[in-house]
Amino acid sequence: MGNSVSIRNYITRQKQMSEALILNLILAFSGGFQDAYTYIVRDNVFANAQTGNIVLMSTYLMDGKWQRGLMYLFPIFSFMLGVFISDNIQAKFKSAKKIHWRQGIVLAETVIMLIVGFIPQAFNMVANCMISFSCALQVQSFKKIHGNVYASTMCIGNLRSGVTAFSSFLRTRDKRDIVKARDYLIVIIAFALGAGIGGNSSDAFGERTIWFSAVLLIICFVMMGLDKKE
Repeated sequence: MGNSVSIRNYITRQKQMSEALILNLILAFSGGFQDAYTYIVRDNVFANAQTGNIVLMSTYLMDGKWQRGLMYLFPIFSFMLGVFISDNIQAKFKSAKKIHWRQGIVLAETVIMLIVGFIPQAFNMVANCMISFSCALQVQSFKKIHGNVYASTMCIGNLRSGVTAFSSFLRTRDKRDIVKARDYLIVIIAFALGAGIGGNSSDAFGERTIWFSAVLLIICFVMMGLDKKE
């Protein structure tokens, strides 16, 4: 009984809900979902993977397809703006009492996703910029699981950190390293599931598919509101 309680506490929270595994799994699922949505529904642009956008932008520009190449530039700038604004929100509202600043970020993301669902195909550039901005807010605001740095909207850093933790476990047999590696693996799986479901749902529901991501973010908002530590 005691072990089951400690495991449940480990999964749900550590210092506060924003570092809890379960909340960040939902965010990672939503991150993968958004990436698949923008790529399939919104002109093959990545919401989160700015590395992919830079590769595609550079490829098209060097091929002389300027209009197509510059299409990727605006989401990149939007992502940068999101990181900047999120950082300043944290600095200004870190001690806010009525609502935790991270809850405010999740609420803003939810509103953005709801609006994007109404944007027609003729304005895909606007939709992509809004989602990239939202993703930047999230990745800048939710950086840790159980004290370990991770990203909820991309996988490369999680892959590196997970493999590093597993390698360390093989050398030291420190159980904390294998737990850390497991956390990273679960987050990557959640992201992949979100991408797969988001991609297939996008074919069926089109622009409004993104509203499912809004529902996930509302769940996160409520979870954080129930946690007295937030």
